[in-house]
Amino acid sequence: MKAKEAVELGLKHDVKFVDLKFIDFPGVWQHTTLPAARLNEALFEDGIAFDGSSIRGWQPINASDMLMIPDPESAKIDPFFAHPTLSIVCSVYDPITKQPYSRDPRHIARKAEAYLKQTGIADTAYMGPEAEFFVFDDVRFDHSKPNEGYYHLDSVEGAWNSGREEFPNLGYKTRHKEGYFPVPPTDTLADLRMEMMLALQASGIEVEVGHHEVASGGQCEIGMKFNRLLPCADQLMWFKYVVKNVARKHGKTATFMPKPLFGDNGSGMHVHQSLWKEGKPLFGGDGYAGLSELALHYIGGIIKHAKSLAAFTNPTTNSYRRLVPGFEAPVNLAYSSRNCSASVRIPITGPSPKTRRIEVRFPDPSANPYLAFAAMMMAGLDGIQNKIDPGDPLDKDIYALSPEELSTVPHMPGSLEEALESLENDHEYLLRGDVFTKDALHEWLDYKKTKELNPIRMRPTPHEFVLYFDI
Repeated sequence: MKAKEAVELGLKHDVKFVDLKFIDFPGVWQHTTLPAARLNEALFEDGIAFDGSSIRGWQPINASDMLMIPDPESAKIDPFFAHPTLSIVCSVYDPITKQPYSRDPRHIARKAEAYLKQTGIADTAYMGPEAEFFVFDDVRFDHSKPNEGYYHLDSVEGAWNSGREEFPNLGYKTRHKEGYFPVPPTDTLADLRMEMMLALQASGIEVEVGHHEVASGGQCEIGMKFNRLLPCADQLMWFKYVVKNVARKHGKTATFMPKPLFGDNGSGMHVHQSLWKEGKPLFGGDGYAGLSELALHYIGGIIKHAKSLAAFTNPTTNSYRRLVPGFEAPVNLAYSSRNCSASVRIPITGPSPKTRRIEVRFPDPSANPYLAFAAMMMAGLDGIQNKIDPGDPLDKDIYALSPEELSTVPHMPGSLEEALESLENDHEYLLRGDVFTKDALHEWLDYKKTKELNPIRMRPTPHEFVLYFDI
């Protein structure tokens, strides 16, 4: 869609407002709204100014002015506002030089696509994320008091059956780790997921499947069709927006937090990936599981750089509550066909090379998709450029391996701190093509340490009272 077509879309639907959205550094959409009278082709050239110092991880107060310029390719009719509204995703620019902003995650994803073409290896990277999420009926938390801190979650599906009044409480609670595919009445969220799927389809996103996931407490998954790297990241942000707002419309709340429940499975975001050139798939071949040598080298790059990738694919302290053995989380770095316990899986597909792809299973949906997708592709390209051998596949149940067998298998970081240290020591592959700049990497590391690691490190947790109060 060009600027003219985006304007025509707004006129066709008689929109009253234009909502401009952009993503902040950690990965959350921000927005501002214009009256429809300002919708014209010049808007897509001139953009509008905003205060970059008020956005997390961006400008200092003495250089706060920034510019957001809408991308007409992303224009959609927003289904949630009371008045007809055209929603458009923006990229961020310097208002003086009109150069793209180095810390704009969308710009980083665009540079990654440009670098891919520059290498001559391929011209298109496809990404297909599977972002799991929880739907709760009640959520309460507080962290700000020196003498108190708590969280409380509730769900009509909770395995704990909290006893709250549900007018009436009818039972049918999902047991821990037994939420995969039950029919109603155990699955109370089928109609809600269908409404989410309809809203996604109405906005032009092709939906492939929707179902309850393994955990109790309302864990769900809705699968979308793959897309090119940059529009796929846009699509994932729209997906989160739709899921959260449909849930809220029904008096529920949705979260993409990786591990909100203790003792049950967390939410992952498996990302299917493939490279193409001139309309031809590059991952199909006569190697292991029908993969080409190029695809195996791509896997080699993912495995080699997985610990530093984790700083983008698993970028929260809560991510490492999920990345522990025993909950289907792929903590061990190995690849395999069909094997869901491997961190890189080769899905079973038909004989066509067009369907051949890999599935990277360790990311989670707290990731900023522009940064995570770009980083994984850069790691895969490094594997291809340096012909990195991924080693032998591991077709056993990795969770059942003995300690001696596991000792030879590398594993994901055990904490965000370890992931950030890995990124500090292993980031040269991200700097190629100026995709990730040193400025962007420095700000990411600093933000994560000062705004997330340190505040969490300083606060006691309820379980510490259980362990240590009588010490």
